[in-house]
Amino acid sequence: MSPIDSPRSKARTCVELFAGAGGLAMSVHAAGFRPLLVNEFAKRACETLRANGAVDRGDDLSVPDPGGPWPLVEGDVRQVKFEYLAEAGVDVLAGGPPCQPFSLGGAHKGVEDERNMFPQMFRAIREMRPKAVICENVRGLLRPSFKPYFDYILRELELPFLERAEDASWDQHDAILKRAVAGSRSVADERYDVYLTPVNAADFGVPQIRQRVIIVAFRSDLRVDWDSFRPRPRYSGEALWASMRDGSYWDRHKVPSRVRRRVMRELPDAPLVEDGLKPWRTLRDAIQGIDDNTGKPLPSIPAKSLDRTEYHHGGFTEHIGWPDARKYTGHTPNLLDRPAKTVKAGVHGVPGGESVMELDDPEYDGKGYRYMTVRETARVMTFPDDWTLAGPRGEKMRQLGNAVPVRLGHVFAKAVARALDAADAREWSSNGRTARN
Repeated sequence: MSPIDSPRSKARTCVELFAGAGGLAMSVHAAGFRPLLVNEFAKRACETLRANGAVDRGDDLSVPDPGGPWPLVEGDVRQVKFEYLAEAGVDVLAGGPPCQPFSLGGAHKGVEDERNMFPQMFRAIREMRPKAVICENVRGLLRPSFKPYFDYILRELELPFLERAEDASWDQHDAILKRAVAGSRSVADERYDVYLTPVNAADFGVPQIRQRVIIVAFRSDLRVDWDSFRPRPRYSGEALWASMRDGSYWDRHKVPSRVRRRVMRELPDAPLVEDGLKPWRTLRDAIQGIDDNTGKPLPSIPAKSLDRTEYHHGGFTEHIGWPDARKYTGHTPNLLDRPAKTVKAGVHGVPGGESVMELDDPEYDGKGYRYMTVRETARVMTFPDDWTLAGPRGEKMRQLGNAVPVRLGHVFAKAVARALDAADAREWSSNGRTARN
């Protein structure tokens, strides 16, 4: 595997559900958790995981040894058993249940959609009793029309062992949960303290405007200090605009003066606020390899190379020019000197032009814009350059659009690791005092 950082310790363990192309799994692994099981349903995504070192677990239900490859279970999560991992002690259960039921781009069915996989997260919790849970999903979960059901999801995460009866509707079960929450009678190791935060990935160093919801839960018996846990944004748009006005942004990007003047004319008119944060990372930053894992710029693709041919420009794979990009009302390109738009699960032609980029040189195909390459899109998702994506272009772009940006996931996975370390230290200290007394 090639995570963004080498973890200092593999003592902690994790299970990854709905792994997709491996974005969140990579993040959690990089934060020091060794995977005991990785599950994914989509065929191409499983091929991606295997291409990066995952190995099929098969029918062996033994706990994998430290240092081994990711044990992959391909197939429907509803058929996966987790009880055998309980004795091993699972520190983190991570996953982003399929978001189509709640996405603005989906059918807006929410709970009625059979693709809703939150119940499988709760079943996995009951069978493994992990110390912590990390879940990423779309902002559509927060829409007013879904608020009653989303509140129910959070209550079910708080009390996952209070299992819903087969003949009960979700609102009937929710009434039971409300009474149980108010009564606070459940034992601490069967109850979870839940933290919910809306995030913009750009605020955490991802060169992309990506509005998501992060849910983190800790088992109540750990007594996690939430004030010390909460990850804080470290990047801002105000800091980006300030870096352009003071010239520091342009010092690292040697662009023609005409480009700089055009971008400066389009800066927000709002007064700048000194917030002490770092500048948002832009699409140009991502392409130039600034503040990523390689530091190596992606080479430009000449207009004559927009022919779907793999040239291995500069030694990079998946940096393939794609022709026929169009711009029209409602279908506008990404701007190089802004964070990219949200990467969506489509090859190109997605409704808002999210896979199109505007170029500095208007002579490109006579239009001034082109489709982003898979490699550029992977950088926007903060995937390492050596992470292989399987399948044709459309499948690769779909996997990236469905993924968790590695850097965003890493921020929260590291925070969870710190919280668990603090809980362990507190328990050790308490046990030591007890022994001395």
